[in-house]
Amino acid sequence: MLSREEILHIATLARIGVSEEDVEKYQHDLSEILDYFKKLDELDVAEVEPIGHITGMQNRFRSDAYEDFGSIGKEQILKNAPEVKEGYIKVKSVL
Repeated sequence: MLSREEILHIATLARIGVSEEDVEKYQHDLSEILDYFKKLDELDVAEVEPIGHITGMQNRFRSDAYEDFGSIGKEQILKNAPEVKEGYIKVKSVL
């Protein structure tokens, strides 16, 4: 079973306030959870293939390719901008 000091340390790490009544409750509840994980350690998983993601999906990245729109394409893009200065889209200052 977890000690009172361990429960208070966990509460500090989680940045939650714990009353004295809750300390005893959490001692019991967290100890049960940790005991369940000990039961899982007893399972033989030598034949089980590890998986990275349950759906089997993988990240899909776009190619980082430069596309030249030419002067006509640039003019069309800048035409949609609310404000343009010296051939660039003008935006509000961030800092």
